[in-house]
Amino acid sequence: MQTRKLGTLEVSAIGLGCMGLSHAYGPAVDKAAGIAFLRAAVERGVTLFDTAEIYGPFTNEELVGEALAPVRNRVAIATKFGFSPDPKTGKGQGLNSRPDHIRAVVEASLKRLKTDVIDLLYQHRVDPNVPIEDVAGAVKDLIAAGKVKHFGLSEAGAKTIRRAHAVQPVTALQSEYSLWWREPEESVFPVLEELGIGFVPFSPLGRGFLVGSVDANTAFTDGDFRNTLPRFSAEARKANQGIADQVAALAQAKRVTPAQIALAWILAREPWIVPIPGTTKLHRLEENIAAAAVTLSAADLREIDQAFAAIPVQGDRYAGAAQRQIDR
Repeated sequence: MQTRKLGTLEVSAIGLGCMGLSHAYGPAVDKAAGIAFLRAAVERGVTLFDTAEIYGPFTNEELVGEALAPVRNRVAIATKFGFSPDPKTGKGQGLNSRPDHIRAVVEASLKRLKTDVIDLLYQHRVDPNVPIEDVAGAVKDLIAAGKVKHFGLSEAGAKTIRRAHAVQPVTALQSEYSLWWREPEESVFPVLEELGIGFVPFSPLGRGFLVGSVDANTAFTDGDFRNTLPRFSAEARKANQGIADQVAALAQAKRVTPAQIALAWILAREPWIVPIPGTTKLHRLEENIAAAAVTLSAADLREIDQAFAAIPVQGDRYAGAAQRQIDR
């Protein structure tokens, strides 16, 4: 596996988003199977594993911690704070980035992750009620205390990034980015490049839509949060089918899979980008990892840009409060 740098943090060119093992896409995987899967990812060269306290809540960190404990010195674990899930029900997930809460979350996450230091700590969503300088200052103190190595932000806008970076250097920004969501190129890429901040795209495969595993006829299971996303309504999926068809055509022409086209395109954008596709299947993991070896020429990238510029995407990324939590 090739490596890349997020700021000064060197990790595999493709990481693993662990959320789906425990959260958001239906029932959690069997614990033993999840542990075996995560360890298989390490053996195949993945060194960046992404989780959060809210995934489960809490159970995903526990799974990641147990799975990676025997190989802890070989991997980087990223987790997140920023919500207030009830310890018993997991509900009441309002934003909370108060410094005292950040400190409490980190202590709890360290225990669940079975480690004494978090490699990359993200603010999961920007909290409008807490100045970002206070958030960055709290993480700076945790770094000084040896409990955190690197500071990250998720779904933060350019102004917030600059303000946070002035207090504690930001190592990485995590936001959605893919062939059907390219807004970060204009809104945050310039400031990331200027400040030397890495970019970690989540949902680089469009939550399954870009690789053809979801279409207008797909029936999502209970507990699959795509049921709540405007972009995944049956009408939007039907309207957006041309996007998936275009990815499939490009993949066929290059004799690779749609997932590998989608990931190779992201990797070709900038050298400081490390996508974190999520999966629970070993063959999909291996397929995703192989995308790091797929080369797209400048001509390929121009062809892709031209093809997708002509296809408008239908539907918002999130609904209601979740959409409003995205910082601009």
